[in-house]
Amino acid sequence: MSAITRDEVSHLARLSRLALGDSELDHLAAQLDQIISAVARVQEVAAEDIPPTSHALPLTNVYRTDEIRPCLPPEQALSGAPAAEEQRFRVPRILDEEA
Repeated sequence: MSAITRDEVSHLARLSRLALGDSELDHLAAQLDQIISAVARVQEVAAEDIPPTSHALPLTNVYRTDEIRPCLPPEQALSGAPAAEEQRFRVPRILDEEA
């Protein structure tokens, strides 16, 4: 794999609208070349006979059935609220009602 050149980094910076100095271009060219080399090595290791996976260990989701359970009555749920109105929590308005 050929090394990424300083001119290519300059072109990418211009496309990205980044103002980079000469030392930054040289530094980033070396770093990008290392990144590209690392990706190339990973691609060499990937074998076609290995199926893609999302996790190293096989996992299965464990579901439980929904059960109806009693809930708090509104009076008890609102008992600790600083303000309540019509069996609802009353909170300060943060948006105007412009629709």
